[in-house]
Amino acid sequence: MHETQPGVHLIARPSLDLDGMRAYLESVGGAGWLDGRLGESDGAPNPAETLVEFAGRACYRSWEPGLNPNVTRVRTDRQEYFANILASGHGSVLEHATFSFAFREVSRVFTHELVRHRAGSAFSQESLRYVRLTDIGFRVPPALEPVRDRVLALVEQLEEFQVDAAAELGVDADGVPFHVKKEVTSALRRLAPIGLSTDIIWSANVRTLRHVVEMRTDPSAEEELRLVFDAVAALVRREVPLLMQDFTRAEDGSWIPEHRKV
Repeated sequence: MHETQPGVHLIARPSLDLDGMRAYLESVGGAGWLDGRLGESDGAPNPAETLVEFAGRACYRSWEPGLNPNVTRVRTDRQEYFANILASGHGSVLEHATFSFAFREVSRVFTHELVRHRAGSAFSQESLRYVRLTDIGFRVPPALEPVRDRVLALVEQLEEFQVDAAAELGVDADGVPFHVKKEVTSALRRLAPIGLSTDIIWSANVRTLRHVVEMRTDPSAEEELRLVFDAVAALVRREVPLLMQDFTRAEDGSWIPEHRKV
């Protein structure tokens, strides 16, 4: 076996089609808003934040005063605009911006808890029905450090069983059909530790990200989830600082929002 540490990789973020955005805005009289945002950013606006603002302004046609007779004042400052979105709980517009992460060498304890956050999420996990266990990766949690040697010995014994049983069952012999290999591989995973390391791809919109970061960095959350989502929170804050502007990181690693359940 080999010891592992979780890895967090941001692999996808929103992008904009500025031509399509401009075509829509010209039809409703709001192209000046886009010109302003392009000017402020030297032609490269933050895609996720711009998309969220675009969706929010479309709700009220609040591109500029006069387009909607009910709107007499328009917030032009981006930070002020998003602060109002968060304070008013207009969280649906945050769902337009989605980020994708590859979580490397996390435990199946982690993935079992992650997939509970199914609203606003997508998951693709390494399948142990198809992927044979020949070298088990495992991370010893801090709470088990006093019995580290016994933990590692037990995991190594389970790893040896995986390899020996596969050999005894002859799944690598010439001519063994794939469906037989799959059946044996699926059966063998029942005798693997739930703490073994695996990979999972997770996509989530910003509204979901805010919720999961708050929940999974809380002191009551599972230790590995707190570790991973502390890293996720830092990544997301760098990507969309204005959409995470109300979060504060406490000394214990908790990320606490001013506005909950946006």
